[in-house]
Amino acid sequence: MAFEQLKMLNELKKAQKALANEIIEVEAGDGAVVVRINGELKIQKISLDQDKIDFDDISELERWLEKAIAEAYARAQKIAQEKMTPLMGSLGLGGGK
Repeated sequence: MAFEQLKMLNELKKAQKALANEIIEVEAGDGAVVVRINGELKIQKISLDQDKIDFDDISELERWLEKAIAEAYARAQKIAQEKMTPLMGSLGLGGGK
């Protein structure tokens, strides 16, 4: 039993490392804002296309940033849940199928 739990714990660690390499990219404002985030919910990069941004309307840029970041986080959380839930259940930590 303990060996199986150690094996699953190792699988869990591998899945966590894989999440660090998972990159989610989200655009807002027709590509004016691009947010890249990894599966660990760490922002990797935010890009702004100056040609698509009206700097006289900063509130629009703020909305695009909020939208892109929120969507990126939601996608990353979904991916993490899909990868981790079966492993957590196998360890008796909830979830699982």
